[in-house]
Amino acid sequence: MADRIDLSLWILVADWLIRIGALLWIPARSRPAAARSWLLLVGFVPLLGLPLYLLLGHPWLSRQRILRQDQASSAIREGQLPQAALQWTPPEGSVAHETVPLVGRLGAFMALRGNAVRLLDDYDASLQSLLDAIDGAHQQVHLLYYLMFDDAVGERVVAVLERTAARGVRCRVLLDAQGARRGLRRYRRRLQAAGVELHAMLPGGLRWRSSGRADLRNHRKIAVIDDHVAYVGSQNLAEAGFVAGHPNRELVARVHGPIVAHLEAVFASDWYLETGEVLAVTPARPSHADDTACQLLPSGPAYPFPNAGDTIAALIHLARRRVVLTTPYFVPDDAIIGAMRIAALSGVEVQLILSASNNQRLTAMAQHACYEELLACGVRIALHRPGFLHAKHLSVDDDVALIGSINLDIRSFALNAEVGLLCYDRDVVADMRRIEADYLADAEVVALEAWRRRPAWRRSAEGIARLADSFM
Repeated sequence: MADRIDLSLWILVADWLIRIGALLWIPARSRPAAARSWLLLVGFVPLLGLPLYLLLGHPWLSRQRILRQDQASSAIREGQLPQAALQWTPPEGSVAHETVPLVGRLGAFMALRGNAVRLLDDYDASLQSLLDAIDGAHQQVHLLYYLMFDDAVGERVVAVLERTAARGVRCRVLLDAQGARRGLRRYRRRLQAAGVELHAMLPGGLRWRSSGRADLRNHRKIAVIDDHVAYVGSQNLAEAGFVAGHPNRELVARVHGPIVAHLEAVFASDWYLETGEVLAVTPARPSHADDTACQLLPSGPAYPFPNAGDTIAALIHLARRRVVLTTPYFVPDDAIIGAMRIAALSGVEVQLILSASNNQRLTAMAQHACYEELLACGVRIALHRPGFLHAKHLSVDDDVALIGSINLDIRSFALNAEVGLLCYDRDVVADMRRIEADYLADAEVVALEAWRRRPAWRRSAEGIARLADSFM
């Protein structure tokens, strides 16, 4: 009997020590919203909450990776000096006038004029354009992708890399260790045998100390060929229907001009983070086809600030007439929700375009919890169908477009390495507006009164899912 009392006492003491320790430890190392969620979990189930927090509670990277990113950012700032003559100065009073210096301080890249940008929203045509560019390479091919599947597209990508490497072209490939695990498992030896230099990003496992938290991912999608042409956007190296029942719709920017060197610098930075090898980046020449001003926005846990979240919140606040946000996953932080609410209440047309189908059940439930507040203040929400709208972009007034790999969720803002291309150009925004209009033509509008009539159990489930998304 005494032994049972002693055991119960020890468990009680341990529970309260964990709770008190969590109260002192967690708020100093997590965002307030995340800290509240973790403290709630630890308070309910201390013996489960503590190990989960130690494993997943803080988006930490190894000191080596943070140091290398800092070194890479410094090198990027210095490496742009020869391009100073191409630096673009935005007109005073414009959205770009405040955005350009913010993005420059966050991500290290200046805005450059002299670029040509073409938006590709046809899945197969975009993929074929990339494969043709690789097939025509003369010097080097650099691919940086989150996902590569072992499907027909994976086979085509590997085949073109084999042909290109056989011609003596230097081919380097970076693939996320988790997102591309099927492609890495099937094609690693084949690509290496062909002379392609291949590395898995954020491998984790037994190398976690030199990597970081287990669920950190490199979510970027970038291709650079011969310092001449580059691709950036939302499309992975996989068939459109790689998730059964959810055929993807994407948007990719094909670019020429000096911004190509900046995309090359992002690839070189990630190559350095993974290998320690420094790659030379050759400044690209201005395009003769167009004179679009562009700027890169890299973000991720290696940076001191949430670059993507801060920039998107600023763009929404700066909008004067209209802002359109397109994303497959919408579980943003309070800053984005607040910016959208303030913009809508100020008379700005705020249009949110989401996918009616979603391959992430928990994420879908969490984003539903955001709808009522936004609808109540005048934000328009449209659910695109058919298929899965996986494109990630936004447009502000008639002046600024952002396209890349950035979802409007906390994972993209805090855990993933992402990249976005800012285009300060009315023609590019007009092209994006046409694509947005095409989405809206096949979309269901969410009405506030109808949404409020959903069952109480759904409200509860959505609220729990929204809370769970803050565990980071």
